[in-house]
Amino acid sequence: MSKPTIAAGAPDELHRRLGVSDAVVIGLGSMIGAGIFAALAPAARAAGSGLLLGLTLAAVVAYCNATSSARLAARYPASGGTYVYGRERLGDFWGYLAGWAFVVGKTASCAAMALTVGSYVWPGQAHAVAVAAVVALTAVNYTGVRKSAWLTRAIVAVVLAVLAAVVIAALTASASDGARLGVGDDATFGGVLQAAGLLFFAFAGYARIATLGEEVRDPARTIPRAIPLALGITLVVYTAVAVAVLTVLGPGGLAGAAAPLSEAVRAVGADWLVPVVRVGAAVAALGSLLALILGVSRTTLAMARDRHLPHQLAAVHPKFKVPHRAELVVGAVVAVLAATADVRGAIGFSSFGVLAYYAVANASAWTLGPDEGRPARIIPAIGLAGCLGLAFALPAASVIWGTVVLVVGAAAYGARRMVAARSAVR
Repeated sequence: MSKPTIAAGAPDELHRRLGVSDAVVIGLGSMIGAGIFAALAPAARAAGSGLLLGLTLAAVVAYCNATSSARLAARYPASGGTYVYGRERLGDFWGYLAGWAFVVGKTASCAAMALTVGSYVWPGQAHAVAVAAVVALTAVNYTGVRKSAWLTRAIVAVVLAVLAAVVIAALTASASDGARLGVGDDATFGGVLQAAGLLFFAFAGYARIATLGEEVRDPARTIPRAIPLALGITLVVYTAVAVAVLTVLGPGGLAGAAAPLSEAVRAVGADWLVPVVRVGAAVAALGSLLALILGVSRTTLAMARDRHLPHQLAAVHPKFKVPHRAELVVGAVVAVLAATADVRGAIGFSSFGVLAYYAVANASAWTLGPDEGRPARIIPAIGLAGCLGLAFALPAASVIWGTVVLVVGAAAYGARRMVAARSAVR
């Protein structure tokens, strides 16, 4: 299959400004976000003492997805990520469906993350703060991807420092007896699978590196290095935090915790860390929101180029070399959602959509030939099976909403093709 290219100097070409360290930081900003502050409790409720097994399973699936995505991104270094890979390797419909799941699901995630920022910064005015955060970060993205990378670098540094303080406080406290880490009778296979599905969502940010493929220098070398580096660092951080919190609270205490990291430091007598954790959670949510807006706008750009979305959204700013119209529209939609509704409890389909998105990536990687950088066949096979298994192991509401989103997207695609066919006949 032919490799899509954009003519050098074309008006709709993005500028390649990101190196390996920039790409790794953007991936870290996406993954080490607010999820680690909130995802552990629902995962513990599902898996009990099997939480670490769920984390390991999520990491294995994420590794397979990351490897498949990296090989595909090196061959197709254009904005859009799996939307582009599915289109080129499997056909227009599968690329479209992956892009649809990503844009719809992640737009809701953007609004939820903005509201998370608001709830930490000023609970009484969460919606107003959320809108202000969206406007500010959209402005940063609008002025160039390098500025976004610089801001993400600062956010990642703050979040890593906060998480390190939590881990050190928990593991050095006298309350740490280490006996709570074993796998007990409360761990079931179904529970571990569900926990893995919930925790996988926290790993999914490495897709942001691939969706920025058109803005990375030497993508064939940079992307395959950046994705596993970002994933590996994130896995180490998540494992350290999970072990520390489990050691202090135990599976039962973690499952019932409203704010697991805050309760862990409070349990070991480090009350002074509680406000620090709150600040860290707010900053982490900002980092996730920044990276989400970047990813959604780039996938929107790619779909607009193919006229699956209004073609006007494919415009690239002549000075800043960013998809400015796509960024403004995404920012506006997210701001309206954040101002008018609390979507934090209604985005279960986002996890389902992300897993469907990566299922298409693994299926696409399976079709690569040996001369195209194909990974060992076992990797996309495990990735595809893992994505499908984790998707349908999610809570029933997540599966139902995710299926509805995919069906609506497929119906929209079919309607558009029918209209185009009738126009061609006329």
